[in-house]
Amino acid sequence: MTQTGALVVLIACPTGEPADTLARSLVEAGLAACVNRLPGMRSTYRWQGEVVTDEEDLLLAKTTSDAYPALQAFVAARHPYEVPEIVALPVTAGHAPYLDWLRANVAASESGVARS
Repeated sequence: MTQTGALVVLIACPTGEPADTLARSLVEAGLAACVNRLPGMRSTYRWQGEVVTDEEDLLLAKTTSDAYPALQAFVAARHPYEVPEIVALPVTAGHAPYLDWLRANVAASESGVARS
């Protein structure tokens, strides 16, 4: 399969308002066409030498590969975690009208700067 230029970015967040605020901000900034918030995720990970388990929300941000650097910087600057999870997965295929809509609604310029 060929690349579409679209990405799904996984972002783990504290539950509730922090996740809602970040999701809305990404769409308002034109860095993501859509962000789904999946509440109730349970994450187990190693942090500072300890294994911990936390309740989190998972954001699925749909964006383009051109906008990804700006999206990553935007999330890193606003995320409450010291080391936030920001992982991009390529979309290798998809419904063409949806992918067209996604690209049309990600407003990052060629330089990766989002509209204000």
